Amino acid sequence: MITTLTRRTLLALTAAAIAAPVYAADNIVLRMSTPASETDQRSVALAEVFAPAVADFATYEPHYNGSLIAQGSELEAIASGDLEMSIASAQELAQFFPEFSIFATGYVHQSADHQVAVFNDELMDPFKQKVEDELGVKLLAVMYLGQRHVNLRQTKDELTVNTPEDLAGVNLRMPGTDAWQFLGKALGANPTPMAFTEVYTALQTGSVDGQDNPLPTVVDAKFYEVTNQIALTSHLVDLNYIAFSKEVWDGLTEEQQATVQEAAVAAADSGRAEQLQKEADLVAFLEEQGLAIYEPDLAAFREHVQAQYAGSDLAADWPEGVLEKINALGAQ
Repeated sequence: MITTLTRRTLLALTAAAIAAPVYAADNIVLRMSTPASETDQRSVALAEVFAPAVADFATYEPHYNGSLIAQGSELEAIASGDLEMSIASAQELAQFFPEFSIFATGYVHQSADHQVAVFNDELMDPFKQKVEDELGVKLLAVMYLGQRHVNLRQTKDELTVNTPEDLAGVNLRMPGTDAWQFLGKALGANPTPMAFTEVYTALQTGSVDGQDNPLPTVVDAKFYEVTNQIALTSHLVDLNYIAFSKEVWDGLTEEQQATVQEAAVAAADSGRAEQLQKEADLVAFLEEQGLAIYEPDLAAFREHVQAQYAGSDLAADWPEGVLEKINALGAQ
């Protein structure tokens, strides 16, 4: 849990930012700091959709590859009035507000559309309000990052993954944090922590049986050269939020606020469509490389994984009833 002292510090930072001079509503520079590259779909969408939409009263100034603010420090920079915009993950927000970890958990989001439905539902209102009140950050829209799947060395004839039980004994490389390792176990596998740079060789030599990543990563890292199948487990539908300074927002006219909000949603929609198309195109490419690509019993995986989280320390900070509301939105 975030400490009382830290909360007080955040509130003090927010109060100081609000007390600072208000931005001139017709001469605003919106600095965006992101660890993503200029060619990342999120970056492209903001530059090509968001920036022109607000150009009448604001200049959008992106800074890529963490060149302005170090990765992981963007939210603090917004809180202190040193930055106007960032693309924030649920994992980052959970460092301040542990309840946000629910949005970074396996099988909570079921699809890109489900992400949008969750973000726009009233269940998100207390989450958004807390970030505004205590961090001075307004969450404008949700951006789709992609779906993580299980990618294995074994052929489908050797091992067909239909339920979590089929992953028993499979050494699956997962990122090394406790949360990632927990997810690997919840999937039914034997999670193996390993640096990303070591994964290709480990797959090649059989040190691990598989790895989990979105399809674009499988292609970029050429994991398809040393694997034979991808089970489309979709165990994590990853996201970012477009984060905007509450101080700047409060200095805008109502019309400008509406324009910024609409521009953020339009940029998120554009990036989402491009990323989904890219994923669809990569399925064909990977099949051409000889990989078997198929969908297992997702309901069985979702039920099993969520049962592992229930009652765990990772779920201790989730507000009561929120997971059930999220699941209900996915069933609509």
